[in-house]
Amino acid sequence: MKLAGMNWADVVAAAARDSRAVLPIGSVEQHAQLSLCVDMILAEKVALDAAEPLGVPVWPAMPFGLAPYFVDYPGTVTLRVETLLAVMRDVLASIRRAGFRRILIVNGHGGNGPVDALAQELMADRGDTSIKFHNWWRAPRTWAFVQENGGGSHASWMENFPWTRLPHAPAPAGDKPMADFDLLRASPPAAARAMLGDGNFGGAWQKPDAVTDALWQIGVEETRNALEGPWA
Repeated sequence: MKLAGMNWADVVAAAARDSRAVLPIGSVEQHAQLSLCVDMILAEKVALDAAEPLGVPVWPAMPFGLAPYFVDYPGTVTLRVETLLAVMRDVLASIRRAGFRRILIVNGHGGNGPVDALAQELMADRGDTSIKFHNWWRAPRTWAFVQENGGGSHASWMENFPWTRLPHAPAPAGDKPMADFDLLRASPPAAARAMLGDGNFGGAWQKPDAVTDALWQIGVEETRNALEGPWA
């Protein structure tokens, strides 16, 4: 259930019926020819698709995350680590205050890892609350499918869906060589942009929709499995 389609009384009823809730988080950052909001779009959609049959409310996606390495690409927004953690702490506290004690964070951006540590801290402080941090694209079956289909990475085919494409910016043909990830991690933003060019980390820019549809279904299933349990 999308929170935008609920009022406060609906939230009261939902919490009384089921203590589970979903919070998607993403990032606004360069994704080569794809939308700047890829990570936000994918986190929210996979959360909604997974939660809908279960009747579990899904909060609006947190759009901004940690992306300091992409700041030389215009349009990218990055928060400080302490800013992201402060916002997430407040959002999670608000969801808990509404009566939800089992909260699934569906993450769409690799840079948001510190939120997982925050979840552990919050559970230590609130023993009645169980929080899961789910990287949807790195769930075991989802990631295995990516590897079985030639591998992928940031802004490659594994993030290229009809809902992340831009009509005026078609994908290039073929594959891009994989970036040197060790060098990339050690590079300041200007050097990272010079190294990456369009921003794709490597792999095919696009694959047939039959392949990405299959990937998406696996991602939804694994996200739904995470929501179904087990829970503390």
